[in-house]
Amino acid sequence: MSLQMMWGLLAAHPAKLINVLALLITCPGGLLLQAARRRGVQALAGLARDEVMVEGMNLRVNRFYYILGFSCLAMALLLSWFSTWI
Repeated sequence: MSLQMMWGLLAAHPAKLINVLALLITCPGGLLLQAARRRGVQALAGLARDEVMVEGMNLRVNRFYYILGFSCLAMALLLSWFSTWI
């Protein structure tokens, strides 16, 4: 398929292109949320209680993962809603 024909398909269906972009943003967001959940379970299972510094750092990293993951999902949701208006 030539590049001109592929560009014509994308130009004819911009909502599909926006939904593909939303899907590409959703996947890393979901992976970040899964990683944060896994890190939290591992921290509770194997961490000694006297390691306060490691525990605090782990909480900050998990919080960052949650914030970034949920913001990716929110941005993908907004893009998907935007594609319904086109």
